[in-house]
Amino acid sequence: MPELKSVYVVDDEEKILELIKSYLLKDGYMVKTFKDGFSALKEFETNQPDMFIIDIMMPGMDGYSLCTEIRKKSKVPIIMVSAKDTDIDKVVGLEIGSDDYISKPFSPRELMARVKSLFRRIDDKYYIESTDTAVKYKDLVIKPNERSIYKDNNNLEFTAKEYDFMLYLLNAKNKLVSKAELLKAVWGFSENEDTRVIDDVLKRIRKKLESCGSKVQIVTIWGYGYRISQE
Repeated sequence: MPELKSVYVVDDEEKILELIKSYLLKDGYMVKTFKDGFSALKEFETNQPDMFIIDIMMPGMDGYSLCTEIRKKSKVPIIMVSAKDTDIDKVVGLEIGSDDYISKPFSPRELMARVKSLFRRIDDKYYIESTDTAVKYKDLVIKPNERSIYKDNNNLEFTAKEYDFMLYLLNAKNKLVSKAELLKAVWGFSENEDTRVIDDVLKRIRKKLESCGSKVQIVTIWGYGYRISQE
């Protein structure tokens, strides 16, 4: 029997906490709730969950700060929740390392769908992950058992979404991958979803590859999608 996954929910609104908790429990997850970032971070120091759902607007330590502190030590999946619904707020959340973003008011069913989609992206076995043995691609080393990517023995510290994005392109074996395909495969979004998550994740990955001097590049084919460079 598979081990139950644990989710920490952080929100200063009691009703929101209880609503999310009830749906998570119904779907078979273990749940702990926190009304502020400090208590959630303290618990995280000794017991790491399988996922965080974090509200942005909280007194004391807000969601952005909590996400930043978590990312210093872990690549645990993070979904940000906020009453703000502007592109800049979504981009900031993704820039600091969250894996997904949902705006209030939201449908609990939509949130559960995103939770399942994010876990599925992590649990799915692409062809590179069919072995625990490290796989080399040009000057990068993919370690499936760690869900990490290395260059010259240095961990590039990819987030869960960055890793899934990169892995999907690598598994495409230099074939073009459309934006719609990536949205569906990596995020579980429909192709007409209005989102800038691909642009943001791609920007972060390219920055990490360039910073370490990797020969691997992600090429944009304007009007269609992306592929790993064949050079």
